[in-house]
Amino acid sequence: MTLDLTARVAARDLDLQLQLGTGERVAVLGPNGAGKSSLLALLAGVLRADSGRAELDGQVLFDQGPRQSGGPRPRWLPPHARGIALLAQEPLLFPHLSVLGNVAFGPRAAGQSRRQAGETARRWLAEVEATELADRRPAQLSGGQAQRVAVARALAAEPRLLLLDEPMAALDVGAAPVLRRTLRRVLAGRAAVLVTHDLLDAVLLADRVVVLDAGRVVEAGPTADVIRHPRTPFTARIAGLNLVTGTAEGQGVRSGGGVLVEGRARTDLGPGGAAIAVFPPSAVAVFPELPHGSPRNSFAVTVAELEPRDEQVRVRARTATGQVLLADVTAPVVGELDLYPGGTAYFLVKATAVTLYPA
Repeated sequence: MTLDLTARVAARDLDLQLQLGTGERVAVLGPNGAGKSSLLALLAGVLRADSGRAELDGQVLFDQGPRQSGGPRPRWLPPHARGIALLAQEPLLFPHLSVLGNVAFGPRAAGQSRRQAGETARRWLAEVEATELADRRPAQLSGGQAQRVAVARALAAEPRLLLLDEPMAALDVGAAPVLRRTLRRVLAGRAAVLVTHDLLDAVLLADRVVVLDAGRVVEAGPTADVIRHPRTPFTARIAGLNLVTGTAEGQGVRSGGGVLVEGRARTDLGPGGAAIAVFPPSAVAVFPELPHGSPRNSFAVTVAELEPRDEQVRVRARTATGQVLLADVTAPVVGELDLYPGGTAYFLVKATAVTLYPA
């Protein structure tokens, strides 16, 4: 499945381009009002472009090119015929149907028999680990449960493309990691466009990142590249977190370089499973030598760059394995520690400042 979209909407000052490869997952980032939700609306068919063209897997979704004398009429495929599912911030489940009935709705609408639709619904409920919720009504579900059911309902319709509009935004901190893990599993190999404000969503769920600003694409590329080498102020701001990936071990994450980063887990981490440690640059203390008896996580680093940021300096450094880490210090500290590109130092961070997530 491939997607190729070019669209302009004058009233919203949008001039957008987006391409997806087969099975590719793209995260769309950007400040409020950048055009992220409008992009999803164009794809879903609830917003008409003034001009442009979109094609999904060889099928034209719309072609709003200027009509020439005797030329073809503009083409616009209605939402129900596009094979696209939209998962919004709110689950929007049918309150009068059970969970099973909600998930079976799409297959039934597509022509499956009641029995077939029920089997399809149960299969997708199992995929999102919600089988035990089948007989409940939406009012009996927690926010996280309802959003997992909404994922199952969207996927039961077998869409060619799944659109997700900040699906974790309305969830509490305990439910978001569970849904993120579910999405990571069910989206594997499936084409999806994910609108998010959360860097962690992009890291864990997307192959590629597209950054919008003022209705234009201002940055795009593989997720790791965009985060490591941001080219816009917005991307640099949201990328201002330290992320260490590895495997869960005890109360920490063992990185590929063998360093154990201890922290606090937001949800249960399966021993040996993929995990990620996240901590802000402001939580990092910088020392010229490793303090004796320090209970904090420590990283031997080589300073790569010093970036003045108002009253602070962001120290960008690398470990021996190439892991990029950030620390925020005051300008006097830079002088006191004699920090300079190419120099060595130690980054230390308390376990209480590190949050652990399953990956």
